[in-house]
Amino acid sequence: MNDQAVGKLFASLDLDKDDFLSRSDLNNSAQSLGWSWQAGPLLAVLDLLSIPKPISRPEFAEIIQQIRRDPLGPYGNILLRSLHFEEVTSGRSAPTSDISAIKQIQTEIRKEKAHVSPGYESLYQKLKKTAGTNAALQYRALLEPLEIADISLSEVAMLIIDPQRSFTEGAWMQSIGYEGEQDVAPIRLAFDNCAAFLKRYYGSMAIMFTRCPFPADSYGWAQQIENILNSDQLYFIKPGNSVLFPPTNGFAQWVEYCLESGIDTLAMAGCTLNSCVRVSAIETARKFQNQNLKVMVDLSLCGARMRNYNASPEVIGRSAVASAVNQMRAAGVNVVRRIKWREPC
Repeated sequence: MNDQAVGKLFASLDLDKDDFLSRSDLNNSAQSLGWSWQAGPLLAVLDLLSIPKPISRPEFAEIIQQIRRDPLGPYGNILLRSLHFEEVTSGRSAPTSDISAIKQIQTEIRKEKAHVSPGYESLYQKLKKTAGTNAALQYRALLEPLEIADISLSEVAMLIIDPQRSFTEGAWMQSIGYEGEQDVAPIRLAFDNCAAFLKRYYGSMAIMFTRCPFPADSYGWAQQIENILNSDQLYFIKPGNSVLFPPTNGFAQWVEYCLESGIDTLAMAGCTLNSCVRVSAIETARKFQNQNLKVMVDLSLCGARMRNYNASPEVIGRSAVASAVNQMRAAGVNVVRRIKWREPC
């Protein structure tokens, strides 16, 4: 892409023609231009880099050229420009992770009683109605030996994986076909439960997110949570199943900072349970095993496709979800039915 082409691209994205590319400019123009899967990685990088401030025309040109020169393209060193590294290297927490406030007792305890739905009873009914009684009973049996963990907010950081509209109403769901709406029901329930959790605890503990590079109209947060999060909420770009790739996305550095701040447990939630959550949990546990990081998965805040709760010959008669839970537990991940959160005391 030559300088002239870069200039034309910037002009097409800069809706208000002020020579700065804001997040609203970027996302609105990307949707109107119909940016699809192919443009998803560039959209993800530009969105992340424009969180602290709009991108100027010269900065835009530098970003495009750096991406072009890097063998990993948008998943290379360009991500080192993100606010993740500026905040961590300066000794400050990311603005919406609020790590520095974790140890403090909240000045006002919210009047409403803390409550995050266990989720599995609602999911049991959905499975029974859609996937069949056997699938519902197998999932209930899977949960029986799992604990309800009682944990203080000050002890845990939370990573919610890919809570994006693509999974419940956008491109990913649509790619399933005519059964998509029904097939993503467990994911939608998980996002509902994540929203209930965030309404209660967002800003009171270390919480971070991942996003996959989806088409422009599917890239944003899921409807349940988009109005809960701050407009400058950071996230880790995750193009595949593992949150550890690309290594420049800031996740490993965030975990290191959490450990240095006295947090020894990382809880994971989101979607999908048998792919991104499973792989991310196992690989994170392996990477940080020598630093005594405890990795936990809260099943009440996780979801998978409905069909993955059915037994499958591909996993020796178990469901893909059951297989994922077994793999995580075998790797040392603490998979729990749900977490019961305690205020710091």
